[in-house]
Amino acid sequence: MKRSATSRSAASDVAAESAAAVVDGGAPDGAQGEPADRLEAHRTELTGYCYRMLGSAFEAEDAVQETMVRAWRSYDRFEGRASLRSWLYRIATNVCLDQLKGSRRRARPMDLASPSSVDTPIGTGLPETTWIGPVPDQRVLASAGDPAETAVARESVRLAFISALQRLAPRQRAVLILREVLSWSASEVAELLGSSVASVNSALQRARATLAASADAAEEPPRPLDDAQEALLRRYVDAFERFDMDALTALLHEDSTLSMPPYALWLRGRDDILKWLRGPGCGCAGSHLVPVAANGRPAFGQYRADGLPWAVQVLDLADGRVTALNSFLDTERLFPLFGLPLRYGGSPPS
Repeated sequence: MKRSATSRSAASDVAAESAAAVVDGGAPDGAQGEPADRLEAHRTELTGYCYRMLGSAFEAEDAVQETMVRAWRSYDRFEGRASLRSWLYRIATNVCLDQLKGSRRRARPMDLASPSSVDTPIGTGLPETTWIGPVPDQRVLASAGDPAETAVARESVRLAFISALQRLAPRQRAVLILREVLSWSASEVAELLGSSVASVNSALQRARATLAASADAAEEPPRPLDDAQEALLRRYVDAFERFDMDALTALLHEDSTLSMPPYALWLRGRDDILKWLRGPGCGCAGSHLVPVAANGRPAFGQYRADGLPWAVQVLDLADGRVTALNSFLDTERLFPLFGLPLRYGGSPPS
């Protein structure tokens, strides 16, 4: 089923429907009108949780919508024996586990094959369900909070970490996210999953071992951009928009990577990336880059010279260089998700 990139716009519909249902269906006196607001207050963190579980911004928003619908339908039976937040996470976990039944894990191109050569045909795109997709920071990260918690949250939505999570069985995935990212106690996770503390601790141990063997999980975590990185990004935008290969040579790490979902082809090494841009990627000449933020990383909406969408670029930075250029080409859905207009200089989607 095709999902709308603007499923977030349904939030107001859920809120209105929720309030109407409570009026009709029996929240305690004096609480009418409050449930929808109380539920919506948890939307961002729930979306982040579901995105870590599912690897897709669109599936995460669908899962949160389903969580909200189930929650307000059952709100009159919520007796407050647990916190509202814990109750919502229990619902969201069940929704995600149901959604993951029988599905293949999502991946990045580098998870599926060795790097390609510049001469490799780009091939045909694989289905959207193959790929881990990008997510706007504002959909999954709180705008304010404890700096240490914010750093953990940013690290836990980076593409490499999401890729590592996909290697875990779904219940292990839930345990690791709840324990390591959200800092729940083992007893809280056991209660949520209807399991024992011993089972939770065993699942966490196995999940940690799997992640420890993953190069993705060991990748340098993101940090707030400093002045040097901000300067690096300005130089990158200038060089890319001028399509200056000499300038890009100075900015790309020698072992940098380029990937382009929905295509499985990916490249490793600055020389191959620059050869590809001069050859098959020459359509990028004259591009315009519009800054956005995705997966705790700097990102850009890339428009072609004719002003039409080309890609959402998510960059990895380390050691004063660009180490990865992740280009996502599903612009029909991704540009509205990021609030980007479908023509350069146009109006953003409502």
